[in-house]
Amino acid sequence: MSKRDIEIRTADGTAKAGLFGKGATAGVILYMDAFGPRPALDEMAERLAAEGYAVLVPDLFYRDAPYGPFDAKTAFTVDESKMALMAMVGGTTQEMTIRDSGAFLDALAAEGVTGPIGTVGYCMGGARALNAAASYPNRIKAAASFHGGNLASDAPDSPYHHVAAIKTRVYVGTAGVDRSFPPQQSARLAEALRSAEVDHIIENYVGMAHGWCMPDHGAFDVAGAERHWKRLTVFFAETLKQG
Repeated sequence: MSKRDIEIRTADGTAKAGLFGKGATAGVILYMDAFGPRPALDEMAERLAAEGYAVLVPDLFYRDAPYGPFDAKTAFTVDESKMALMAMVGGTTQEMTIRDSGAFLDALAAEGVTGPIGTVGYCMGGARALNAAASYPNRIKAAASFHGGNLASDAPDSPYHHVAAIKTRVYVGTAGVDRSFPPQQSARLAEALRSAEVDHIIENYVGMAHGWCMPDHGAFDVAGAERHWKRLTVFFAETLKQG
């Protein structure tokens, strides 16, 4: 594994992060799901790095460190771990992650990643990947979300309020049935992206449940995960690779 542990200075402290891939000039920021950095995310970052990218996996919960670790299959079924996770998810606002994302981009640049940057997020990271693209349109060239929640809710920090600022391509992969991103929100997001003339795809993975991409999640689906990998690698290859 090509992982290197680094520390990133932010406005609020120091975030630990894993950096994968060597010598790549194009980069990807992988925004974690609610269970935090762990071997499953390392595995996913390593696979993405093998496509020719420097992949950064920052700990979005660094303000609450130390915490966990959490088992993605059981954490929400145990009251103690569920309460801890919900407190960290709720306490780590979109505004915080947007602010942190500037430091994440700077960290990649400091590592020699001078080419295009993409973002991809899962679960809670999905909205953050899209909001980062809206907040740093001159630096982020592709943004993807898989089973991201509340992408077009009424909350003011929901990405659909900010799509007019996005200047890049967007891919959204949704679980077939997902209470965190119901059909009404999907239609609302699609309309906002069309109105803003954002190059985008919203794809419904019928039969998949929230979390289907994550290899340690109870909803993991091998075929669905491989379909996600095909879509993501093609999307990034078309958008981030030069020459």
